Amino acid sequence: MTLPLEGIKVVEVGQALAGPLAGVILADMGADVVKVENPSGGDDGRGWGPPFVEGDSLFFHAFNRNKRSVTLDIKDLADVARLKDLAREADILIQNLRPGLVEELGIGPDDMLAVNPRLIYCSIWAFGATGPMRRKPGYDPLLQAFGAVMTLTGRPQDPPTFQAPAINDKATGMWCAIGALAALEQRRRTGKGCVVDTSLFESAVAWVESQLNNYLLTGNVPARHGTGSAVLAPYQAFETADKPICIAAGNDRIFVRLARELGHPEWAEDPRFLNGPKRAENRDALIPLVQEVLRTAPRAEWLARLDRVGVPVAPLNDIADLAREEQLAAVDLLRTLPGTDLRVVGLPISFDGRRPDIRTDSPKLGAHNDELFDR
Repeated sequence: MTLPLEGIKVVEVGQALAGPLAGVILADMGADVVKVENPSGGDDGRGWGPPFVEGDSLFFHAFNRNKRSVTLDIKDLADVARLKDLAREADILIQNLRPGLVEELGIGPDDMLAVNPRLIYCSIWAFGATGPMRRKPGYDPLLQAFGAVMTLTGRPQDPPTFQAPAINDKATGMWCAIGALAALEQRRRTGKGCVVDTSLFESAVAWVESQLNNYLLTGNVPARHGTGSAVLAPYQAFETADKPICIAAGNDRIFVRLARELGHPEWAEDPRFLNGPKRAENRDALIPLVQEVLRTAPRAEWLARLDRVGVPVAPLNDIADLAREEQLAAVDLLRTLPGTDLRVVGLPISFDGRRPDIRTDSPKLGAHNDELFDR
């Protein structure tokens, strides 16, 4: 399989999640990614376990496949020179070191673009490249708190709730990769590199975009609705006679079909439920009615019945359920790391109907020093 980024060279001075995720996205698509690590232990993510496999965490294996590893002490002038040599031959450099550190060490964007004017220099910040908080470090939960994500998650009676997936780290890694690819296209036209900046804070704000936009218009602070939507109803999880399901009646036509299948076609004529805004306004009346009916039959029955009439519905899976889903096997998203029996989630993109294979397992710390450096 010919991969779209074959021939593109990337230097990743990344650790933990956001930087390595940006790197692995490019690596999975064919780029040659050289991961630069501290010789004293390497990427912090190597220790983010359990579980551990061959000395490194499963987390590290998952986000550092298809890369080569070298060790450089970037506080040492000789190793800074080696890093600049790598950058001189690279198309993209990704870094998510402590804010301000690269400028202190002489490996910031101005320094590296002086070495290679065609370089795409990508910085991942915690709070952004400008402003009073630009030098502050940050991790995903801090930005879920600061970016108001926690106040929108959970039921109204619950305390602010943390999202288990590292949504800001992962979004920022993706934004970084998107920015790098756009900058490559710009370079094709102009011949010049550029600086790409993104941050966990900006990603957090992007997640709450609709709620922030609404507040800026109305001045109303949004409430939490548990599994439900602020503007659509019924659009949430419900209990059945045995296991929960999620229903998404995203428009008036779907609601009419839902009401009929639940045995209450009159709901669609009720002035309180005539359209989406009315249903959202009167959710406290509507949701208990829907819930009462759904408790009368088991999940499998409702899934079959609602599917048959075209009402979007899904089982509320836990991780074990997800791992057993036929659809997960059908899309072939799980990949095996070469030389191991480890299965991990692969790149969620296919090209001409084929998903890129994982070519190599994650590298041992400094495994490619001899290959890339004449020490």
